[in-house]
Amino acid sequence: MKTYPARIASLEFMRVIAMAAVIAIHTRLFIDAPIINGHAWLADIVNQLSRFAVPFFFLLAGFLIQPKLMGSPLAVMRRYNAPLLKVWLVWSAICLILPANLKNVMELGYLGERQAYWSFLLKTPLNSFLEGGLVHLWFLPALIIAVVMTGLFVHFKLLKLLLPAAVLLYIYGVLAGSYASVTEIGSPFLTRNGPFFSLLMVAVGFEIRRFEFRLSAQSALLMLSAGLLGHFAEAYWLFTKEVAFSSHDFLLFTPLWASGLFLLLLAKPLLGDHPLTYWLSKSILPIYVCHLSIAIVFYNIAGMSAVSGLTRDGVLFFGTVICSLAFVKLVEKTPLRKFLFR
Repeated sequence: MKTYPARIASLEFMRVIAMAAVIAIHTRLFIDAPIINGHAWLADIVNQLSRFAVPFFFLLAGFLIQPKLMGSPLAVMRRYNAPLLKVWLVWSAICLILPANLKNVMELGYLGERQAYWSFLLKTPLNSFLEGGLVHLWFLPALIIAVVMTGLFVHFKLLKLLLPAAVLLYIYGVLAGSYASVTEIGSPFLTRNGPFFSLLMVAVGFEIRRFEFRLSAQSALLMLSAGLLGHFAEAYWLFTKEVAFSSHDFLLFTPLWASGLFLLLLAKPLLGDHPLTYWLSKSILPIYVCHLSIAIVFYNIAGMSAVSGLTRDGVLFFGTVICSLAFVKLVEKTPLRKFLFR
């Protein structure tokens, strides 16, 4: 069995890039760019180009947990998921308490602003439960569920069924998600949440390591390119069916795109090998859980300042990046790190 270093530079480097991509999605970069035929195409393209990020995080989780999960699945499931569950609960509570719209706070008061948001969440209780206190936190319960399901396949010695089951769930997730208006397939909650997408991505990362699967850099790049082109072709076709181009978290070709990227990084393990990469990458989960709350602050600042265009993009993106990093690095030096972060 191949032994890997504790930290592979290229994977750590991509953690940092993927986190920047998530922030780009949530700050809606270039939304004020010139409109072409009624659409902010530059914003839509940047949005979809950034959609490799969360699939990459799931792939990485499966890859890293594979050796431990094979040895003692039930114990590892508990040890791995308990801190994630704590982080999800803590940040859900924080996000439920923090006001999001300062203008509404001034007009309606704190409780008026918050009650409107709480009422919105209660309209879809199952979906809200699978997300948490703010929309981006869906990643944590989805990861927990995927790790539990993968661990159960290991425990019951059903690993031959892991990928087939994950593929079936994924296909349903896409057909009842981005393709729902075409297929008219329903779902009790948004299929981005739960196991529909997370299980396949975690399982692919798990199996890449279990079978020591590798591609050359050229083959991985070809795989990545085919997946990326397929993803964009799907997004455009759905756009012709009146599905918003920027609305897709996962499409049928997304796993090919993300897996090609992951295999390319394994083929280039020294990419990004720099002390700054490791200093940043160790804080990615804390940055992930706090960044949207900080972005909301900058949304309010940009709104009250009436800035637009590149100024608005700079305030939101760089303000969120810098303040999220500063907040996390400051908290990591205090006892609060054990409460707020994994």
